[in-house]
Amino acid sequence: MTSKERMLLAINREKPDRLPVTVHQWQKYHLDTQLGGITDLEAFERFGMDAAVQYFQDMGQFWLPDVDFAKFSTAQWRDDVQIVSNDPDNRIAAHTISTPEGTLTYKTAGDRKTTWITEYMVKHDEDIDLIRKYMPVPELDPRPVNTLYDQIADRGILRGFVWGDQAGCWQHAACLMDINQLIIRALDTPDWVHEFLGVLLEKKLRFIESMKGARFDLVETGGGSSSSTLISPHMHREFCLPYDLRIHNTLHDAGYKVTYHTCGGTFGIQDMIVANGTDVSETLAPPSIGGNQEPWEFKKKVGDKIALIGGMDQFNVLTAGTQEEIRSKVFELFEKVGKNGGYILSCADHIFETPVENLATYAQAARECEY
Repeated sequence: MTSKERMLLAINREKPDRLPVTVHQWQKYHLDTQLGGITDLEAFERFGMDAAVQYFQDMGQFWLPDVDFAKFSTAQWRDDVQIVSNDPDNRIAAHTISTPEGTLTYKTAGDRKTTWITEYMVKHDEDIDLIRKYMPVPELDPRPVNTLYDQIADRGILRGFVWGDQAGCWQHAACLMDINQLIIRALDTPDWVHEFLGVLLEKKLRFIESMKGARFDLVETGGGSSSSTLISPHMHREFCLPYDLRIHNTLHDAGYKVTYHTCGGTFGIQDMIVANGTDVSETLAPPSIGGNQEPWEFKKKVGDKIALIGGMDQFNVLTAGTQEEIRSKVFELFEKVGKNGGYILSCADHIFETPVENLATYAQAARECEY
């Protein structure tokens, strides 16, 4: 059975020949520092893993270390960047966005691994009107997507993303506005927050229309800000579920399978994750790295209604654990989460410092988990 067949069977909640095993979005930092600068596809092959290659090009994520913001500027939305520091371990950038009716500003900082926001774009209620009128939505060119799909071939799957700093509407809003203020506004002025989310939803649906013809095996939505370690189940139900459902229905209409990313806690929102129409839930973060229930506890609650990806503590086990601890955790996840199929073993988040010998042990143990 090929890696592509194996992973697609799991996504369809079926049993492949063995447990599929992958990592969550192989990071360039790890590839450069631990693996001599090889590509993500080459890294999957080196360790005998099932490739899950993520396509991000032209989708507008601020947090990619090498993003080119000039590509997203238009005559009515000009993003001028002042580089305060270009030290790769202390990158600082100040952005001024010019529109016909006013300016917006935001700032970011970063290092070789990622980028984070230090000043948020939305500071006043009327700022969302500028976003509504002038923030551009790129059209996805399917040609490079399909070239990569053919390159991956039977070695694994190609994953896509929905345009924006995060794929979900609430999650995207949390990248444009300080999350503390967003939560307060959701309590005090929920109509304004719904208006904000509606602006982002319209743009995301427009982007999905442009995706048609791009051969993604799986499209990621959601984002960590919907996690129940950050917002309550009640707030998730009001400000995430209806928007997620619209996005997922539109992706399904376009012929795509969907994976919903919660990153952190799922306790109390598992029924809504099922109800939002996703095909897959990830990343099953365990309590040892900030989640609020074990992957098998989540599995028990959702049953066989959706497929699952994730579950491996990439820090305490995969990076810092012994070889026996890594093997033991792989077998535990297989037995408690994946024994009936519908499961892809993966890290619950990115890896940056994980030793290569640990990755080899992880992949080998997974290959021993046969159905």
